[in-house]
Amino acid sequence: MSNDGVLYGLPSEYNELRESVRALSEKEIAPHAQAVDEDHRYPQEASDALLKSGLFAAHVPTEFGGDGADALATVIIIEEVARVCGASSLIPAVNKLGSLPLMLGGNKEQKERWLTPLAKGKGFSYCLSESEAGSDASALKTKAEKVGDNWVINGSKKWISNAGVSEFYTVIAQCDPSKGSKGITAFIVEKSDPGISFGAPEKKMGFRGSPTREVYFDNVTISDDRRISEIGGGFSLAMDTLDHTRITIAAQALGIAQGALDVATKYSHERKQFGKEIFDFQGVQFMLADMAMNIEAARALTYAAAAKSERADKDLKFFSAASKAFASDVAMKVTTDAVQVLGGYGYVSDYPVERMMRDAKLTQIYEGTNQIQRIVMARNLPND
Repeated sequence: MSNDGVLYGLPSEYNELRESVRALSEKEIAPHAQAVDEDHRYPQEASDALLKSGLFAAHVPTEFGGDGADALATVIIIEEVARVCGASSLIPAVNKLGSLPLMLGGNKEQKERWLTPLAKGKGFSYCLSESEAGSDASALKTKAEKVGDNWVINGSKKWISNAGVSEFYTVIAQCDPSKGSKGITAFIVEKSDPGISFGAPEKKMGFRGSPTREVYFDNVTISDDRRISEIGGGFSLAMDTLDHTRITIAAQALGIAQGALDVATKYSHERKQFGKEIFDFQGVQFMLADMAMNIEAARALTYAAAAKSERADKDLKFFSAASKAFASDVAMKVTTDAVQVLGGYGYVSDYPVERMMRDAKLTQIYEGTNQIQRIVMARNLPND
């Protein structure tokens, strides 16, 4: 797809996809969003609806039972789900994050083995971060030791989205600490493997419907056919994965922001003060105008990054980081302003904007903080 197609008008199939995902989200996902958040429960209704509609892991290639959705289509799916429920949008987003290392580094037999069940509803999580290895991901301590023909994994991973729900886990582990990041290798671990266990769900500010848990590995023994990178190539594979998947976080932030603007705009026409709609006050109009302007700028940048992801352009690292940082900063500002437009009603859970504001905050943090994204951008500036 050309840049012109992204920046100046999408082909009809993308617009049709947006309409169908929006209709599904409003009918099957939005009615449960408040309860999912308040009860801190996994959005099973959303999971079922997404699976039935082929959106659970639409990025999986058709040869393995998926829809073969390209990067832009995946962005639109996540954006439209996030517009009504951030936690539910993590289902397709995490499934892509968890499985993309396999798609980038695995062989055909491995892809057949794990992508096929993924397309049928077996979730896939990504295990990179640890208690002492967040932004400094190369400092991870989880070890994979070669014992005969097998690998034995010991350690733990922190902040793992949908842990305990997903069936499959991409695990980034250190095989040779003396080599630093060049000693790291990537593996697939299954929920049913002896020695894998999960901590209690974290009590979070937002995205409460997506379980975030520690994952523990106690002598988890797997065969070499579980290895999806070259020995020592795991860190590079993990970073390449994030270049593609942080765009899905931009999409998530974009959807949350759009949902908040929709609520705020509707409310501004319903709420009356001093004998007229609050929309008629210039102060409110300027807030809404700025919200809409920044959302459209974030959308253009995110879609351009998605097109670059699909083509694996040389400037993907910059655009990926820029889309994630900009869209998530926009989401935080837009949702905060939406709460302000609604006033006291924005501060209570009767309206969804307070949930959207809480959800938006995480988009500035995970898959690389926005400070890290700015380092990535600076290191990838053109220097001709």
